[in-house]
Amino acid sequence: MAQNPSDFGISAFECDVLRNAFKKSVIEENIPQYRWRSHARLLVSELTDHEHVDSDALDWLVRK
Repeated sequence: MAQNPSDFGISAFECDVLRNAFKKSVIEENIPQYRWRSHARLLVSELTDHEHVDSDALDWLVRK
């Protein structure tokens, strides 16, 4: 796993915003845990315009 979430090509601030947006959307949309990774991938792609989302970034986003 990457040492720092900002190693994914976006700033630490953007990482924090993405993680908070992910958590909020999971709660508001009542997304089951088995769909978290696909939801995180879609969210990151939409919010950053990055077509490829690093698996380490997804791991960091979806961790509890």
